[in-house]
Amino acid sequence: MVLRIGDTAPDFTIATTNGEINFHDWAKGKWVFFFSHPADFTPVCTTEMGRTAQLAPEFEARNCASLGLSTDTVEEHLKWIEDVNDTQNTTLKFPIVADSDKKIAELYGMIHPSESNTAAVRSVFIIDPEMKIRLTMTYPMSCGRNFDEILRVIDALQASDKHGIATPADWQSGNKVIIPPTVSNADATQKFPQGFEEIRPYLRFVEVSK
Repeated sequence: MVLRIGDTAPDFTIATTNGEINFHDWAKGKWVFFFSHPADFTPVCTTEMGRTAQLAPEFEARNCASLGLSTDTVEEHLKWIEDVNDTQNTTLKFPIVADSDKKIAELYGMIHPSESNTAAVRSVFIIDPEMKIRLTMTYPMSCGRNFDEILRVIDALQASDKHGIATPADWQSGNKVIIPPTVSNADATQKFPQGFEEIRPYLRFVEVSK
């Protein structure tokens, strides 16, 4: 199954390290960082799980819930969390999906046979409170994710929703944003009374509040 930006994230009910969840009910009213891992007790995955736990206050500040997945059992996950907490100096509290039969991994297209027929690659889905997929990223098994980028794109998506803008290359929260070409100068003047900078008719920058 190929999931695209704008699709509704498929619902599911599954066992996790925090008990059984129905995904849509669990995520209601929140953004979601849904991410998969090849396997428990593996080095790159351990650092990523630890980093997600360490960044819990950052995700919470963005009204974003984290949900991990690998194709192992709840019992294996719980044992692994002990290692994650110990080696990464953190306390992991977010749920990890136990997808030992690979149903969710297949549903979300997380199994890439050229990498493995049984283990999920490092997929990322950013899902909004309406359960729409807003961003996807896929990393190979050998490459750990950039969590600064994950937080950055959540900020960018939320800023876009709030202000009706786009964000330029390498944008960081607080930087100037772009007025979309679909907004006329007359409408932009009404929408952004603080004024904007026109570099080209199609390239206009404006400062907005966070």
